[in-house]
This record gives sequence, C-alpha cells and structure tokens, in this order.
Amino acid sequence: MKPYKTILLSLLILPLPLLLGSCEKEEEIENTRWVLVWSDEFDTPTPDNRPDPSKWTYEKGVSGYGNQELQNYTDRVENASYTTHKGLGCLKITALNDNYDGIAYSSARIKTEGLFEQRYGRFEARLKLPYGPGLWPAFWMLGANYATDVWPKCGEIDIMENKGYQPNIVSSALHFPGHSGGNPITQTFGYEDQRFDTDFHVFAVEWDESKIDFFVDNILYKRVKAADVTDGEWIFDHPFFIILNVAVGGTFGGNPTADTVFPQSMYVDYVRVYQKSIEVQPGTNTGDISSNGSIPGWDFNGPDSDKGLIEPELK
Repeated sequence: MKPYKTILLSLLILPLPLLLGSCEKEEEIENTRWVLVWSDEFDTPTPDNRPDPSKWTYEKGVSGYGNQELQNYTDRVENASYTTHKGLGCLKITALNDNYDGIAYSSARIKTEGLFEQRYGRFEARLKLPYGPGLWPAFWMLGANYATDVWPKCGEIDIMENKGYQPNIVSSALHFPGHSGGNPITQTFGYEDQRFDTDFHVFAVEWDESKIDFFVDNILYKRVKAADVTDGEWIFDHPFFIILNVAVGGTFGGNPTADTVFPQSMYVDYVRVYQKSIEVQPGTNTGDISSNGSIPGWDFNGPDSDKGLIEPELK
C-alpha cells in the first residue's frame, strides 16, 4: 500500500504550486497588457471641420524651427481638416504653395500640449505620407517640460520622419543631451517593394523606464536601452506630448524643386496611446473607443518581418 499512498500524496501536493504559478503568470500577463487610454479616430468631424480643440492645439508661425524650414504654420482649415480617404475618416494635414501672408508655403503642425501628456506607453499612428522633394512629414513627441528644461534637455522622440523624395524609407530618432541636432540616436527603416505615400502604415513607439522601441507595421526595428547610453544623459522619465506636422524644406530633406507637386497631404487615420494595465488609473481613458478592447500584445515578427528591410538594427 505504501507506493499508492506516495502517488496519492504527490497528486495532492503538486497542484498547489502549479496553481500558484498559474495565478502568478496570469497576474503578470494582466499587469503588462496594453490598455487604450487616449485616441483620436478622426471619424466624427467637428462643426468647423478642423482638429478637435479638446485634443489638439496649433503651433503657428514662420520661425524655421531651427531647421531652416520654409513653411508658414497656420490654424486654417485649408491646412488641417477632416476628410474621407479610401473610405476612412481621416485628418488631412496639407502643405500648400499658396503664398499665404507673403510666405510661399503653408502647412499645419498640431499637438496635444496642455491637453494630453503621458510618461511611458505605446504611442501609434496610422498614416499615409505625402510625396515629393522638400516634403518632411513627421509624427513625434516633445518633453512637456521644454519651457523650463530647454531642448534638448526636455527630450525629443521622433517616431517617424520621412524625406519626401524617398517614398519607401522612414526614420526614427532620439534627441537628448549628448545626442541632439545632427547627432541623435537614429535608425532608418524601408521596404524594397512598398511606398509610404501609396497606402497607410502604422508607426509606433513603446517606451518604458529602461528602453524605447521603434516599430513600423509592428516590426520592431530599433531598440535603444537607457543602460547602453554612456555618452549622454538619459532624460526620458517625464511626460511628453504628441505632434503631427508636414514641414516644407529645411536641413533634413532639402527644399522643394521644380518636380515637387503641391498640394501634398499627410492622411491620419488614427492616433492611439496605450498604457500597461498596471499603470492605468481609474477614469484615465479619454479615447474615442472603449478601453474594454484591451490589446494583449502585437506580433513583432510576422511572416514578412524578414523581408524588404533596409539597414535593420536591433540590439
């Protein structure tokens, strides 16, 4: 009888640690699940057809923004408006060669400053880019403390930038003390057989206290770890706000040429921001869609993730 008692005792004892391990694993998964906390789906136009003022404000002017840019940023509906594109409700940011207020080019730069700012999370936008020499579309973030901690100390996270004459290549960058201006930590991503101006693509960053990851179409192509930054000051530990714009000219991709056709527009299908579920506070969700549709994760290595990459790098 002794062998049977041993087997029975083992059966009674084993499930307890297995059950505890299962509970711990489920709790870990729950705490690391992405939850939507802010979004603009651009599906419901405002009365004046311009960006929702509860979510977006404007950067205006012709300062060149330190990059010798040529555009006049305005708050006109001609430069930023709701539209339908390929059957989708979108925001359209349009660069024009219209000599508005005596400046050859006009465009829009919208931001969530003072309305939505967040530290850490997943920030993503689904975009269709403009095309042509001298066009510079961007989806990026700036440290909300920039008024007191002057750039680059406030930090800048460039999720997507594009040189308009390279329709199949985008880039990302981090600007901070030790790595700013012409010396950011940067990486390009491209397709051999796809263009970013002919269809929508998803650009995203996932950011936490130890690293920042960059994605295109859920392909992880660049990881920057705080621990690896030994020649600069890692300052990505405070809230940032979101910026969308289309610049014209400047040091990044050069100025328009005779081959540049205007108008040119960046179409924004949506902008969404997620947090890890363990960090979400009650009542946080200010998005257009319910956070009940929590996202458990993304497939970073899809069936085509090893095809068509230009200069892939991941450390």
